Amino acid sequence: MSAPAKLKYRTTNWKAYNAALKTSGSLLIWLDKDMCWHGNASGKRGRSPKYSEAAIQFCLTIKGLFNLALRQAMGMAQSLLKLAGLDWEVPDFSTVSRRQKHLAVTIEARPTTTGLHLLVDSTGIKMLGEGEWKTKKHGADYRRQWRKVHLGIDASTLEIRAIEVTDNATGDAPMLPCLLNQIAQDESIASVSGDGAYDTKLCHEAIARRGAEAIIPTRKNAKPWKDRRPGAEARNFILAATRRLGRKIWKKWTGYHRRSLVETKMRCFKLLGERVMARDFDRQVAELQVRAAILNRFTRLGTPTTVAIP
Repeated sequence: MSAPAKLKYRTTNWKAYNAALKTSGSLLIWLDKDMCWHGNASGKRGRSPKYSEAAIQFCLTIKGLFNLALRQAMGMAQSLLKLAGLDWEVPDFSTVSRRQKHLAVTIEARPTTTGLHLLVDSTGIKMLGEGEWKTKKHGADYRRQWRKVHLGIDASTLEIRAIEVTDNATGDAPMLPCLLNQIAQDESIASVSGDGAYDTKLCHEAIARRGAEAIIPTRKNAKPWKDRRPGAEARNFILAATRRLGRKIWKKWTGYHRRSLVETKMRCFKLLGERVMARDFDRQVAELQVRAAILNRFTRLGTPTTVAIP
């Protein structure tokens, strides 16, 4: 029996999407003239910060967007302010580096009203080690290290709703509750989709406590859970349905394959840089969070709407 023919798709909003792609090339979309550039009194002892959190994030956005060193990024930020007709003073590179360590990055995203379908996965970003050519030529270096980025995206808007950064020794499953905690408690979560690495009691319990449906395939050697902790019944139902229908039919029936959208977002994340430039962990977290904010800004400009061609 031959395999069914692959579906073809057509973009229905090409005119609007084309305009969004053109707009994404504008430098001034990253600059809000109503931004609070100067810092406010913090109420603590000592001198108040001269620059606001938004100003520091703007400078780091320019740095991450164009993969610049800090000094060059400050020069480009100054030129953008001049093009916009603003007389704001740009912080020096040492101030940005110092503030980056404790920066609370703002990642704008649109909350859903009909129920969030969260897609989760992780990827690695290199932080230390030689390039791919040297690795292929002389073998892997023991000093090669990675930072692991755990993402949760909205299946409808494709925006990043949750992000966690860990070392490469941390597994995917322990970070799922942390990702869910980043979603506001008053926002309904309809489903959480992930691969087999999230088939753990901790993950299913965290999903059940948010009243969401778990779309997580069971492991091939999985057995029913006998305890009655939250999420166990839903997981056992997945196991029974997989055994009865088959893994392929279950994935199609539950819509599991839309999890590929988060893998596409991972690819976009790495297009902003295969390597993290900061050296200490806190600055690396801020740098990667800024990348997430950049991707959400691009996404909000416009995304293609595609339909299957019968």
